[in-house]
Amino acid sequence: MEFIIGVDLGTTSTKVVLFDLEGQVHGYANKLYPLYQDIPDMAEEDPEEIFQAVLEGVREVVQKTDAARDTIRAVSFSSAMHSLIALDKDYQPLTRVLTWADNRAEQYATDLKTNGIGQAIYAKTGTPIHPMAPLAKLLWLKAEKPTIYQAAAHYMGIKEYVFYRLLGVNKVDYSIASAMGIFNIFNLDWDEQALAITGLKREQLPTPVAPTDYVTGLKPEYAQFMQLAADVPFVFGASDGTLSNLGVNAIKPGVVAVTIGTSGAVRVVTDKPVIDPKGRTFTYYLDQNMWVVGGPVNNGGVVFRWARDNMFDAEKSTAKLLGMDAYDLLTDIAAKVPAGADGLIFHPYLGGERAPIWDANARGSFFGLTQKHTRAHMLRAVLEGIVYNLYSVTLALEEVVGKPTAIQATGGFARSALWRQMLADVFEQPVTIPDSFESSALGAAVVAMKALGIIDSYEIMEKVIGTTKTYQPEPANYGAYRDLMPIYIRLDRQLKSEYEAIADYQRKHVNKN
Repeated sequence: MEFIIGVDLGTTSTKVVLFDLEGQVHGYANKLYPLYQDIPDMAEEDPEEIFQAVLEGVREVVQKTDAARDTIRAVSFSSAMHSLIALDKDYQPLTRVLTWADNRAEQYATDLKTNGIGQAIYAKTGTPIHPMAPLAKLLWLKAEKPTIYQAAAHYMGIKEYVFYRLLGVNKVDYSIASAMGIFNIFNLDWDEQALAITGLKREQLPTPVAPTDYVTGLKPEYAQFMQLAADVPFVFGASDGTLSNLGVNAIKPGVVAVTIGTSGAVRVVTDKPVIDPKGRTFTYYLDQNMWVVGGPVNNGGVVFRWARDNMFDAEKSTAKLLGMDAYDLLTDIAAKVPAGADGLIFHPYLGGERAPIWDANARGSFFGLTQKHTRAHMLRAVLEGIVYNLYSVTLALEEVVGKPTAIQATGGFARSALWRQMLADVFEQPVTIPDSFESSALGAAVVAMKALGIIDSYEIMEKVIGTTKTYQPEPANYGAYRDLMPIYIRLDRQLKSEYEAIADYQRKHVNKN
């Protein structure tokens, strides 16, 4: 039997999965590392910790399964988008990894939006103007960290750093590059205007290559540690979002992938780049004639965790005593509250927001509280607010690419029957849950199969994703949501003018304490 290793470099962990050539899982490892948030708006990772996670994760799955070196056909990569590392001329890091969640470039993103340059760059790069993107991060480094900026001979993301350490190459796949805000998606090269405003030279950036490109020549010490052959192909792969669509087989026209993990996203594949005149959606490369268009949200499962930790401490203890998962106990509580939470609405912007409002200053709020409402109502409203937000992204996406024909849902939330049904009810469409495992790592493995000529198209995904379960919308529930969604959206618009004011207050007063 032959295998492919899929490596998914995430925000707080690296997952390594050993797949056979039918897409079946034979080994799994998950290596955690911290997200450093020492000061407000910071969200960094240590590149060395991630590199070690890759080494240890690959070694673990190879050892667990006792796979012989010559049976592993390739190692292929998925990665979180928008990361940035500054390095000196010897490729030594001058910074930690600035992640997508780092908001310190907020003012520079705002300036780009207001001076008109941002929309012009977005129209060529497909990356919305936001502090998440390396475009804004580079402007922040240039203005606020000039010593680092002047010393930086190279800039790359975390996947490129891992490849450089393992194989000595400095390349970036088109998918990751297209999420940087400085890559022209129409000619698949670095954008001259973006380079000019950041002050970068082409030689400071990795060479762009196709996701199916691969390299060999693994350094001997790493081949020995990971128990791999030195000539095993390392496939560049793509970004986690685009590969998630592939991994759940949401690659046909109109088939939308909805993901809720720590954060979330709504994405659909098109045959060409699509630019939203309002700048709300992204367009990222997956493969020839395959572009992933959609919108990411900051506030997914992380908001559920906030509710658990701050509103249901006693239930956490109870769940532990009962040997239950606390989230399962809380969804049981929320399920007892009717759809619509008796008119209680929650905006889930605890970490600012990306799509569809693209406002790093956005803040969360409950609306409609009465004496009738309990903690259970608030919990239900929290879960519904996360789904309302995803649905509002879908409404923006509809304007750009048309109405969805099918919805494939994945992510940590997908194990919750309540959340699955809620998604079907709010979207008023059947929602299918594929039985695939770690969709981004699976997508990376399938890209490797194509790179090596094992397959010639992605039609294999029909078979690979395995069994599915479909949830139908309940008329009694979607009637409530149909009435509440317009209120949710109007509130968004009315509160927009106050988000900056409350965020400024918090920066001035709260963050000092």
